[in-house]
Amino acid sequence: MNLERIKVVHIVTRLDLGGAQQNTLHTVRTLDAQRFEAVLLCGPGGVLDAEASPRRVFVESLVREISPWRDLRAFLELRRLLLKEKPAVVHTHSSKAGILGRLAAWAAGVPVIVHTFHGFGFHEGQGLAVRWLYVLAERLAAAVSTALVFVSRENQRYAKGYGVGKPERYELIRSGVTLSDFPARCDAAEKKRSLGLEASARLVLSVGNFKPQKNPEDFLAAARLVARARPDAAFVFVGDGPLRGKLEAEAGELKPRFVMPGWRRDVAELLAAADVFVLTSLWEGLPRALVEAMKSGVVPVCYATDGVKDLVRSGENGILVPQRDAAALAQRVKDLLGDEALRRRLGAAAAASIGPEFDIDGMVRRQEELYLRLLGAAGRL
Repeated sequence: MNLERIKVVHIVTRLDLGGAQQNTLHTVRTLDAQRFEAVLLCGPGGVLDAEASPRRVFVESLVREISPWRDLRAFLELRRLLLKEKPAVVHTHSSKAGILGRLAAWAAGVPVIVHTFHGFGFHEGQGLAVRWLYVLAERLAAAVSTALVFVSRENQRYAKGYGVGKPERYELIRSGVTLSDFPARCDAAEKKRSLGLEASARLVLSVGNFKPQKNPEDFLAAARLVARARPDAAFVFVGDGPLRGKLEAEAGELKPRFVMPGWRRDVAELLAAADVFVLTSLWEGLPRALVEAMKSGVVPVCYATDGVKDLVRSGENGILVPQRDAAALAQRVKDLLGDEALRRRLGAAAAASIGPEFDIDGMVRRQEELYLRLLGAAGRL
């Protein structure tokens, strides 16, 4: 076996504070340094830029928005960097970097090309022409991929339904979290007071980007309905993004009980103080915040969204309601707030259902095993 370290280049669009980005950073930091050399390529301007390793290169033209000229420049720059680095493996994440990065890796002659779907750039909420443009781009990128990694079985079924990639190239590797951090030790009353809430408030919590995918408007709509029946309920949505201003304007008289504290580093403690966790996402890969909430023993009430259904069995370890039905979601939250025994039963089942497959270090080891297997099959070991 070649004793030289195997160079792996990870490519992500931007280091925002999300599960895909946090998992990518953890992988780059913790790949076995005796076997692998990790390099990260990403667009600039993310919240987590300062946490990236020294082997990080910013690609200025790599941006989230569709921009044909900048996208062409990003492709050419990625290809140039990959020709310079000469990696054995390129592993891409997120939609834009996933497409441009894989095509650049193919053009640079990289022997093993891997992509992880943390969700999809196409969904039923888009116009037909736009959706199929994304589907065709994903099919093209999948054609040059050695392996396609999915974080949920629902995402595998979704990709197969759209003809993205060959199922024999599909791999399931869960999006991981540091399981030992949950549940956190927390003075729940003090944590609520730190948010400007009454210590006795019943806390309904959500975590995520203020973007259409996470659908924070329905969290606010449900909060209004719950608040009418439960004057002791308070609502916290941790995160930031383009829809935050809209929610701040629409919260109105609910504001004292509807808190948007931005991104927080104490999410584990907030979960420990929460009574119910709510997720109103319209599409998901495998929601990291949901895994953390369940491991914390907080009952999830969620829309029945693709990756969510991999985790939540309605009535057993949480509650699922149809998408866009904020009234049904609010009713289930009210039911839980009024029934402590039910909260305890479902919360205990939620915690028990998050096993070792969701451990973040186990995720990295499974990625290492995948790289070695693919390199061996390609005759590169």
